[in-house]
Amino acid sequence: MQTLIFLLLTFLIVVFSILLYYKNKHSRVDKLNKGICPTCGDKAKTFYDEKTKTTFKVEVITTRILKNHGCSGINDIEYTCKTCGLKEVYSQA
Repeated sequence: MQTLIFLLLTFLIVVFSILLYYKNKHSRVDKLNKGICPTCGDKAKTFYDEKTKTTFKVEVITTRILKNHGCSGINDIEYTCKTCGLKEVYSQA
């Protein structure tokens, strides 16, 4: 009986750890797609020129496609932060 309870608790801990890992991974990708660096928290800067009435936007996160696996495949995208030098690669559909 003790072995059964121990195995059940171990199984639940493993399942919740995996779910927490995927949640954290997806929240980092969402921040990078919004243009926010997950480590330093820097956002895109906007400037307004009153002479020409133009708004300029300087992005902090740059994206680059490393591999494109066709029209129905996944893309390997590299995100780079200009402020802190963060480089991360994620696969997205």
